[in-house]
Amino acid sequence: MNGTGPAPRGPAAHLDCTAGVAGDMLLGALVDAGAGTGTVIDAVRSLKVPGLDVSVGRARRGGFACARVTVTRPASPDRARHLTDVLELLAGADGVAPAAVRTARRTFELLAAAEARAHGTTPDRVHFHEVGAYDALADVVGCAAALDDLGLLAEHASVTCSALAAGSGEVRCAHGTMPVPVPAVLHIAAQAGLELARGDLRGERTTPTGAALVAAVAVPSPMPSMTVRAVGTGGGRRDTPDRPNVTRVVLGETTTASPGPAEGDVVVLESTVDDLDPRHWPSVLDALRAAGAWDCWTTGVVGRHGRPGRVVTALCSQEVRHAIADALLLHTTTLGVRWTTCRRTTLPRRSATVSIGPAERPERVLVKTAERPDGTVTAQPEQSDVERAATSLGWPLRTVCEAVMDRWRRDHRTADVPGPDAPHG
Repeated sequence: MNGTGPAPRGPAAHLDCTAGVAGDMLLGALVDAGAGTGTVIDAVRSLKVPGLDVSVGRARRGGFACARVTVTRPASPDRARHLTDVLELLAGADGVAPAAVRTARRTFELLAAAEARAHGTTPDRVHFHEVGAYDALADVVGCAAALDDLGLLAEHASVTCSALAAGSGEVRCAHGTMPVPVPAVLHIAAQAGLELARGDLRGERTTPTGAALVAAVAVPSPMPSMTVRAVGTGGGRRDTPDRPNVTRVVLGETTTASPGPAEGDVVVLESTVDDLDPRHWPSVLDALRAAGAWDCWTTGVVGRHGRPGRVVTALCSQEVRHAIADALLLHTTTLGVRWTTCRRTTLPRRSATVSIGPAERPERVLVKTAERPDGTVTAQPEQSDVERAATSLGWPLRTVCEAVMDRWRRDHRTADVPGPDAPHG
């Protein structure tokens, strides 16, 4: 897929989550920006859960006007759901556009993967609790329908997001009192490369549902150049004194296919360890990712007196540097951690989900893409999705990778994207 000049004007949106984001806040902002309220209501009702409904009213947060979404719950008590339960509800939502259904599925898959990592289990065994409850179902399906109604799920649409305000302190949930940000938010941010900004805001500012919705549709980036057409503001439940408790959506049009390579800061943390049981390294790397590392690895070295050891390296944003350092000190035998701030150049990245396997039980695999300066695109399937699909389908990993890339090329009508085993420089 080669760039041949400026792309036609396409819908663009920037999600301002600097004060936080939750499912109802994002939905309110999308409706306030122009998404059809009727479209959202019809989508939620299509879940066929008697008594589940949404309404949109007006409120003020920190003195600013905003849209406030209210979910009407069924009279019967809710129950904890598995991912399969949620996906069955989505499959039966015949009043929701296919693109919106795919987005809702992807959101819940991200939530399931994050909860599974937090609890040391598999996505299919996760009990959703809060994020699979009535409110979350309405928020996710409503947001997906609103995004589709605004044209933001189209192939040439561009959706970016700010850093997400994580907040601080503690929050009560089904598993007791948890530190903020909760583990699921950290895992989603680590998987999607989202930036978390702690700041001095108190309380939970970004919820797992809000983080998963942002990760499903947006890429972290400063607000791009665009012709602004509308601004939407969605309010949360609380009216906080430290900062207006709102999520904003800036809606417009862009004329560029890609912003080109972007420059930014990255924190590099390292420690040399020569006395850790080698069997512990996988859990160390898992802990670093859970703490918010974008990437982490170990390198074999020979230290003093010829003793073999490993240098563990983690990349992260400045906001989570202390959390990464704490994880290294807690999970390894090191006595110190060194860190530096570097500049880096990154290619514009996007993601898409493709389906492979039998039509009656397809497997969905995320494909990550990056656009080079000459306009060519590289694509790689997400390894964890490939492994899950291979286990479910009983196919070899290589067969799954080939099927995913063949499907991705057909969907994007291109033949010049390197395969999963091609060199990438």
